[in-house]
Amino acid sequence: MLDKLEKKFGRYAINNLIIYLLGGYVIGYLLEFGTRFTGVNYIGFLTLEPYYILRGQVWRLVTWVLMPPSYSLFWAIFMFLLYYQLGSALERTWGAFRFNVYIFGGMLFTIIGAFLTYAIYGGGPITGIGDFISTNYINLSIFLAFSLCFPDMQVMLYFIIPIKMKWMSVFYLVMIGIELFQYINAGAYFAAIPVIASLLNFVIFFLMTKRDLSRFNPRDIHRRAEFRRAATPPPTQYRDGTPIARHKCAVCGRTEITNPELDFRFCSKCNGNYEYCSDHLFTHSHVK
Repeated sequence: MLDKLEKKFGRYAINNLIIYLLGGYVIGYLLEFGTRFTGVNYIGFLTLEPYYILRGQVWRLVTWVLMPPSYSLFWAIFMFLLYYQLGSALERTWGAFRFNVYIFGGMLFTIIGAFLTYAIYGGGPITGIGDFISTNYINLSIFLAFSLCFPDMQVMLYFIIPIKMKWMSVFYLVMIGIELFQYINAGAYFAAIPVIASLLNFVIFFLMTKRDLSRFNPRDIHRRAEFRRAATPPPTQYRDGTPIARHKCAVCGRTEITNPELDFRFCSKCNGNYEYCSDHLFTHSHVK
């Protein structure tokens, strides 16, 4: 389905989408910085609040993506550099269209999750849902997608500890699971639903493209193992450097290494794979 959509709408894809997403964070940080001087909560007019959206503030359907993650300046710069590299690599790997579908799909699911939470709590004058919603988990979905595409790529945790991407993604998934358990255990379903919704793009996108799922199929595992075994050339020498013979006479034991002048053939009348040199090919007793 994605292939068909890409052929039809691929020309409308936004190239370098990660740059626009990070540029939105810059605007969000500037608005937070302006709040310190003016006292006006500009971010409060951008949050994804279904109550206000249903009453005409439709810009909140878009402006909530400007809300930056709550990092210090140092970690914000580190986050910008990291996600620029991850997003650019995914766009080069998948193509601009599929990367657009992945990002906008996560945003769409987040909006649906916010309205679903609002509906579960009965609607009415309920606010505060938008305070728990940001693109933080969409960024995390980028990280998880990258770790699945490049699981063995190594990064320096805290610029010191080398660790592979797949173990980083496992750690983040465990932390998300703990966070969701705490929300549900405390009865704060309004905080858990948007988190789950914002990560649905990660699950659905990879189920649709069937990426990396075949490696968990036992038949495919066996097939790949057999192929590697058949495609791997046999060793040419032992560990001590002694050459390994390819042919050996079943009668005299001579090989092409000890007697390179001999020819070796298998006998079609013997019951089994028995090979003989030219001196014994027609004189040996057939194995029955």
